[in-house]
Amino acid sequence: MPVPEHMEFFIDPNRCIGCQSCVQACGECDTHKGHPMIHLEYVDRAISVQTTPVVCMHCNTPTCAEVCPADAIKVTEDGVVQTARKPRCIACSNCVLACPFGVPKMKTEFELMMKCDMCYDRTSVGKKPMCATVCPSQALFFGTREEIEQIRPRSVSNNRFQFGQQVITTKVNMLFPKDNPIQHLNVTDAMNEQPVDQSFTLEMLMDAIGI
Repeated sequence: MPVPEHMEFFIDPNRCIGCQSCVQACGECDTHKGHPMIHLEYVDRAISVQTTPVVCMHCNTPTCAEVCPADAIKVTEDGVVQTARKPRCIACSNCVLACPFGVPKMKTEFELMMKCDMCYDRTSVGKKPMCATVCPSQALFFGTREEIEQIRPRSVSNNRFQFGQQVITTKVNMLFPKDNPIQHLNVTDAMNEQPVDQSFTLEMLMDAIGI
């Protein structure tokens, strides 16, 4: 059965409290073989402990599937991008390198790329993904658009992302505050940014501990 069209996945990174409940629950999903397919990333670890959950965004034109030389990554009729199929996956990691969201992981013990499949065994029969079921702050929400608009009236959803000249539309929605414009990050410039506190030197550390 396909995932009901009116049921959508929403991520609100501003509500993530870093509790890792989603990570633990994800590992319990029958299709993940005990390995969580969701992980938390620090937004800017140098200045904050704020985390954000990272799941597969299920792109309408998934780059991971496009670069797979073995045609191992399939998309269901309802747009859910699946983990690589074991008989076909050659563990080349092309998909891992190509994903703009950094989602697929190469599980070397299985020689298989594994990723979030939105708990397809659950969502295809009308249940919520494991992560959305346990998230205490509802940073991960699975439901109708009417429901999310009712409980988050000050948020707006987005499922269109641009990486360089490439525009990607996703099945998963990201929530942002209505009163804050969506920011654009130039990754190339960000790579050249200097550390936040450049004045913190080895000499200062030695002075602090009395060496």
